[in-house]
Amino acid sequence: MNTILYGDCRDTLQQFADSGTKARMCITSPPYYGLRDYGGEDQQIGLEQTPEEFIAELVKVFRGVRDVLTDDGTLWVNIGDSYYNYRAGKSQALVKQSMASHHQDLPQTCPRRANKLEGLKEKDLIGIPWMLAFALRADGWYLRQDIIWSKPNPTPESMKDRCTKSHEYMFLLSKSQNYYFDVDSIKVPTVDGKSLKRKKSVWEVATKPYKGAHCAVFPHELIIPAIKAGTEEGDLVLDPFMGSGTTAEVALKLGRGYLGCELHEEYGELIQKRLSSVQAQPEVEVTTDNPLMSLFSPLLIAQQTLCVGETRL
Repeated sequence: MNTILYGDCRDTLQQFADSGTKARMCITSPPYYGLRDYGGEDQQIGLEQTPEEFIAELVKVFRGVRDVLTDDGTLWVNIGDSYYNYRAGKSQALVKQSMASHHQDLPQTCPRRANKLEGLKEKDLIGIPWMLAFALRADGWYLRQDIIWSKPNPTPESMKDRCTKSHEYMFLLSKSQNYYFDVDSIKVPTVDGKSLKRKKSVWEVATKPYKGAHCAVFPHELIIPAIKAGTEEGDLVLDPFMGSGTTAEVALKLGRGYLGCELHEEYGELIQKRLSSVQAQPEVEVTTDNPLMSLFSPLLIAQQTLCVGETRL
């Protein structure tokens, strides 16, 4: 437990599955379509030439996730949408999306702007979240609920022919018809504060700026209820797009362990820094040479900085 494998998650998830490791839930936020360039063009997800190709790659990822989940496990996916705006030539760059000092959220080429996409008109909302939800359902997942992440402090927009976008989706899916869900663990106070009621499907959570090396960050408050409902203490929480380590951080704070995949090994130092303030425990760092053997290597464990409870906008 408390392990992050670096490399393409479509490969590293298989390593978890082969080792027999099982997580009770997965919560993640994949890269959004045509929004950011994280580097590693041959492996990164999000800059496919069409929305359909993007969705197909995510379906592959979540097949790997399914192999790592327990039979009563759940999948929670936060995914945002985007508009189709065709821009030929060199005018494809997007408005800066975050406060980060780097430029990974300003890709110079953007497939959803560079390509003429069949079936889409200029200014059409693509519908990425529901494309993904339906594709996962068709691939065997049980699509149980759409949760609305309502943002009281959304990013300002210049468009004058529609409302400012202030929400994203988080989908709850399950591996089996019957699955673990602790509804009582996330009850909320009634108006008078004298009793509790079930949490509703609209979650109001403010976004928070993050100036670190990773620009797309889960607010803790968004994933705490999901982890509480989807796991018990001691369970493992999986995030195949670990980013700067928020999922791991929250899992540890709630008495759970974590499993993670991250394409960019350079985020390892950032993750270690964030987790080191939570708890001092050895974390296994796995190289691409022989990751399965490394999972159980006492030498690697001894060499790592001791640490242990984010993902995306």
